[in-house]
Amino acid sequence: MAKYRIAWLPGDGIGRDVMEAARLVLDALKLDAEYIPGDIGWDFWRTEGNPFPERTKQMMRETDCALFGAITSKPRDEAAAELAPHLQGKDYSYYSPIVAIRQEFNLHTNLRPCKAYPGNPLNYRDDIDLVVFRENTEGLYSGVEFHPLPADLRAILDAHPKMRRFASMRNEELAVSLRIFSELGCETIIRQAFAYANKHGRKRVTVVEKPNVIRDTSGMMVRTARRIAREYPQLAYDEANVDAMCMWLIKNPQEFDVLVTSNMFGDIVSDLAGQLVGGLGFACSANIGDDYALFEPTHGSAPKYAGKYKVNPMAMLLSTRLMLEWLGEVEMASRLENAIAAVIAEDKVRTYDMGGSSSTLEVAEEVARKATGA
Repeated sequence: MAKYRIAWLPGDGIGRDVMEAARLVLDALKLDAEYIPGDIGWDFWRTEGNPFPERTKQMMRETDCALFGAITSKPRDEAAAELAPHLQGKDYSYYSPIVAIRQEFNLHTNLRPCKAYPGNPLNYRDDIDLVVFRENTEGLYSGVEFHPLPADLRAILDAHPKMRRFASMRNEELAVSLRIFSELGCETIIRQAFAYANKHGRKRVTVVEKPNVIRDTSGMMVRTARRIAREYPQLAYDEANVDAMCMWLIKNPQEFDVLVTSNMFGDIVSDLAGQLVGGLGFACSANIGDDYALFEPTHGSAPKYAGKYKVNPMAMLLSTRLMLEWLGEVEMASRLENAIAAVIAEDKVRTYDMGGSSSTLEVAEEVARKATGA
């Protein structure tokens, strides 16, 4: 019986290509694991009206963690138009399966390392090494939205003085997405960030919010961070407004260490930081809960490249490294990262985005060779 059971979720488009690259490397490393395939993605939305079927949820509950490729996601109306004819007009509503997984399994912490590996021609600077901690289940991505505005909710909102400017508008003309924070959510993500910084020898934690404008929700995050910071006097602590942080990450990214923020701000800031170290081809992530985790590159499904084995697999391989580390296979994770760094530095096997002509699988094969000493 294998030591680990891993839910294998290629998803859509290039998700299948990069997951094949990950499997090539995992097999070379001889991870003692059984990989359980799961149905997820756009094909299942179109044919079943559900991009994350119940059978996949049940399968995942019987595994240790999940490795995920990429997902296609479209606005509600466009998604509805692509449903199979027998599902049209039956009130199916598309939702992002990756967001659903995060909420279903309470994967509260999104960890996104952004590290510049020497020799990468796409690096903004070679001395960037920061980590973004993004709250993963609350905020504007919690999915509590209304359009048109229900009459009972309208009655409650109309009592707020700031609603006066909308008084003449009909309910059909208004849409509301709620930015919901909880004390538990703020506490969890901030403690994760400080604990990580302390464990990994980091020096500085910066909370990224907007409390001068979004006073109640960002205010809760900042108050919580200030309280927890007092428990870590050895770590420098500071705060930045999200708009200013986007500027400072361009100006002085090497000065930052661990950033912690809410769901949408974390999505934006981590993509910006990822571009500084090579772009989405290098942007890896871990979605971590109390007893389950899912690992994924942060790029999309790029349908035009699907099946062409053209895209850079490094984000997927770096996500695989995070999975190995989470499983406790620290030595194996270290070998994989060192191999990735060596392939980048060597400048022989590179995908098109880095100026090369190697395929997705050729890069993975070279990483596997260096990771195993072959």
